[in-house]
Amino acid sequence: MNSKFYVTTPIYYVNDKPHIGHLYTTTMADILARYHRLFKEDVFFLTGTDEHAAKVVEAAKERGLTPLQWADQNAAAFAETFQKFFITNNDFVRTTQERHQKKVQDYVAKLMQTGDVFSGEYEGWYDAGQEEYVTDNKAKDYDYKSPINGKPLLRKKERNYFFRLSKYAPKLLELLEKRNEFDVQPEARRNETINRIKEGLNDVPISRSGTGGWGIPIPGDPDQNVYVWIDALFNYLSIVDTPQRRHYWPADVHLIAKDILWFHAVIWPAMLLALEEPLPRVVYSHSFWTSEGQKMSKSLGNFIDLDKIEDYAWRFGVDALRWFLATNGPFETMDSDFSENKFIGVYNSDLANDYGNLLNRISGLIGKYFNGEVPEYDTASPFGQVIKETISEMVERIPKKINNLELQEALVEMMRKVGLLNSQLEFQAPWQQMKQDPKLAATTLYVVAEGLRLCTVLLQPVMPEKTKIVLEVLGAAGTGTKWGELKSGTKLKTHGPLFPRFEMEKQ
Repeated sequence: MNSKFYVTTPIYYVNDKPHIGHLYTTTMADILARYHRLFKEDVFFLTGTDEHAAKVVEAAKERGLTPLQWADQNAAAFAETFQKFFITNNDFVRTTQERHQKKVQDYVAKLMQTGDVFSGEYEGWYDAGQEEYVTDNKAKDYDYKSPINGKPLLRKKERNYFFRLSKYAPKLLELLEKRNEFDVQPEARRNETINRIKEGLNDVPISRSGTGGWGIPIPGDPDQNVYVWIDALFNYLSIVDTPQRRHYWPADVHLIAKDILWFHAVIWPAMLLALEEPLPRVVYSHSFWTSEGQKMSKSLGNFIDLDKIEDYAWRFGVDALRWFLATNGPFETMDSDFSENKFIGVYNSDLANDYGNLLNRISGLIGKYFNGEVPEYDTASPFGQVIKETISEMVERIPKKINNLELQEALVEMMRKVGLLNSQLEFQAPWQQMKQDPKLAATTLYVVAEGLRLCTVLLQPVMPEKTKIVLEVLGAAGTGTKWGELKSGTKLKTHGPLFPRFEMEKQ
């Protein structure tokens, strides 16, 4: 493992409140950050809001607010939502903050001095909803409509400052093929990026005019503002470009959704090359959520907004929601469906029947047969050795999987081990062993309880509240990942149901 770990989310537009997409990316970044803290690394986790979009000006005007007032409201909504869902970001950047704006001007000024940014004129097809230009070929492929919202593309011509993206195509291809300094994952996204670079890169406009003063001015040209996307990308560097934080750069993981891959996998690393800055180690691009089997749409009424998210958290708990997002979300290249039936199925199977039930059984049996105290463990027991080796091997694999961003595989493996402990408890039947060999029953209950403890320690980054309860019940708060830290003689604490089984109401 590395000594430091720096993970980022995209910074989110402040033209509305958070929805499932925002919470998903941020939760996955939070889980990664928590794992690397668990592995004793120096972690920096950054999220925040992207505020200089033209649509912020329009939305504010509709509400009789200034752009900053509207941005303040929604930035607060993001920060509050992330706090509710146990997000442990180390900083929250807003692109309207002076600390960011000053750095952006410094970076652009440097690029102007090297000639990598130059003044010119641009004409092309513009997607107003996404605030980005689309190539002529792409515009034709899209039938001259936005691929995101279906609205017609606009033909625009304006004076801009350009970045010499074309200059960096050979170097980007070299880096992506070597994969040791800079990588795009999953594999399909990397291949997509390479193929698009091979089609040829054009120099890209990085400024806009006529923004009414809403934005970061180009150094020496107050009539031009830094394009919102370029402004936003610089946040990853600007917030750690201080004497105290410089050691965190480069970022280890930029976690993004697939719709913003081009900016992060091509334009951003090319600008860093121009600035002679190290590149992020991995740009990881996940897929989208669908809802009840359909693409999410407010018009269809299946959009998973903040109210719906909070309803799930209220009914099932934040930890259950985090578990579902982490294990059933679109972390790979396929979209994932969010449905109530699927959620309840995962909740009952993983959390109520397996994890919560194992705690109930262990605490109940130890309470009944050993006066609620963790029994002694016979280290010579063959059964005990098998469980010890099985769980210890998992403990050794998990950090490697997390480091390789095989997050869902790691979580599935942990819950399978919980299921294994349940089945072994049933097979060994300590309630029968007590009649013939109480010492064997004691060993069975100890090793299953210790297996549960170790699984719980490793599940902390996903379910921080419920795992805290389990460790407190076992008298094992603050314990680590070494086998045998559960102490015999420890008095178990009483507890209620960890994850009460959820029964669907019959129609």
